[in-house]
Amino acid sequence: MNLVCLDLEGVLLPEIWIATAEKTGIPELRRTTRDEPDYNKLMRYRLEILNSHGITIHHIQEAIGELNPLPGARDFVDWLIAKTRLIILSDTFAEFAHPLMEQLGFPTLFCHNLVIDECGRIVDYQLRQQDQKRRAVLALKSLNFEVLAAGDSYNDLTMLQSADHGVLFRPPESLSGEYPEFPVTQTHHELREQIAALLSL
Repeated sequence: MNLVCLDLEGVLLPEIWIATAEKTGIPELRRTTRDEPDYNKLMRYRLEILNSHGITIHHIQEAIGELNPLPGARDFVDWLIAKTRLIILSDTFAEFAHPLMEQLGFPTLFCHNLVIDECGRIVDYQLRQQDQKRRAVLALKSLNFEVLAAGDSYNDLTMLQSADHGVLFRPPESLSGEYPEFPVTQTHHELREQIAALLSL
């Protein structure tokens, strides 16, 4: 029995923080896990910027409302669900992702939550657990699933390393250069071919 774990942003969806940066005109929000491997450090940095500029959850949801899945992502998800099992493991937040998941056919998503005050200010965040992607993969393997994981960023590394098969999707050159053991794909068609070959689908 096999199962695929995918990252969300950068694999199926555009980067929500980059979209927020463009919508608000705050370039500092363009920094993502492709740039900063320490997720908690990155989130504290983001919260400081949001609060210093008075950006609320409503501003971010306006930016999200203008987004669509990456070209080819919905067809890719439909193919995966027809062939095997799919779980999306993401370091995004339920408050961000829910409107976009409908456009992907509501695949299963494990992610985190935000702490929002009565004025809509994002005051904190709650991780499902530390290193949740790796722990989810290990839990699925303990249920005797053969797990293939695919992602694009530094925060996906422990997920890829813990899986039976790891694949990078449009990673920064620094990441693929540091971890040449993972095959690199640039399109959903290439990722589909890798998954089909590695899992014998």
